[in-house]
Amino acid sequence: MILLSFDIEEFDMPFEYGKSLPFDEQLAISTAGTLSILQSLRKASVKATFYCTANYAQHKQDIIKQIVDEGHELASHGYYHSDFKPEHLLQSRLKLQELTGVEVKGYRMARMMPVDEKEIERAGYIYNSSINPTWLPGRYNNFSKPRTWFYNENVLQLPSSVSPVIRFPLFWLSFHNLPMRLIKLLSSATHSKDGYLNLYFHPWEFTDLNQPERFGFPGYVTRNTGDAFIKRLTEFITWSQAKGYQFTRTIDFVDNIIKAKSRT
Repeated sequence: MILLSFDIEEFDMPFEYGKSLPFDEQLAISTAGTLSILQSLRKASVKATFYCTANYAQHKQDIIKQIVDEGHELASHGYYHSDFKPEHLLQSRLKLQELTGVEVKGYRMARMMPVDEKEIERAGYIYNSSINPTWLPGRYNNFSKPRTWFYNENVLQLPSSVSPVIRFPLFWLSFHNLPMRLIKLLSSATHSKDGYLNLYFHPWEFTDLNQPERFGFPGYVTRNTGDAFIKRLTEFITWSQAKGYQFTRTIDFVDNIIKAKSRT
C-alpha cells in the first residue's frame, strides 16, 4: 500500500532563505504545481491526499473543488503555513469543510513540527501525519518515535516513511537527490518491512525552482524540480504499479486500521 500526499500551501519557503515573494506569486506557484500533480495522478488512475492550508483554500477555491471532485482526500495543513496558534487546528478544519462540504479528518503540521495531540483530538481530527521519525540537522530528532503508525491521545499517528534500521527518510528531498534505482530499492525494503509507504511532497517541487536570484535555494532543493520531478513521480508510480503496490488515500488506510482495531 502506498499513501501519496501533497502539502498544498502558500509558497513561503523562499522566506527561509532571505527572499521575499508577493502573495499572488506564492499562490500561482503552488497552483501550477498542484495542477501538474493532478494531471499526473489522473493519468495513472491514482488517488492521493492533499493537506491544504485554509489560507490557500480560501484564495483558490476552484483548485480545492477540483481536488475533491477528482476523488482525492482533503486534509488540513493548518490555517497559515508560517503562523500557528492552537485555535487554528479547529478553525482550519471548519473552514475547509465549509468551502468543500466534505468532512476533514486528517492533519499535518507545517514543516512537520511538533503539535499537542490533545489539541488535535479536541479539534476533531482522527489522525495526524506530522512526524518524520528520523534526524534532520537543524530541524528535528525523532529517533525515539515509532517508525510506523501508533496511537497517541486517541489520535492515530501516521509517521512519514523511513527505511528500516538506519531510518533513512523517504521524503521529498530524497526523491530529488537520490538515483531512482536507490529510491526504488529503499522503498521496496521499507514496504516489505512495514506493509505500506507514507510519502509526502509539495506542489512547488513540480515547478522550476532553479532561480537563485528569486528563491535563493541551495542545489539540493532545486535538483530535479519542474518537469524532471514530474517525470520522476511518474516513473515511481509506474514502477510501484508494476510491483503490484496499491495506492490509496490516507483516510481509507486509516479507516481500515480503525475497523481492524474495533474487531479485536
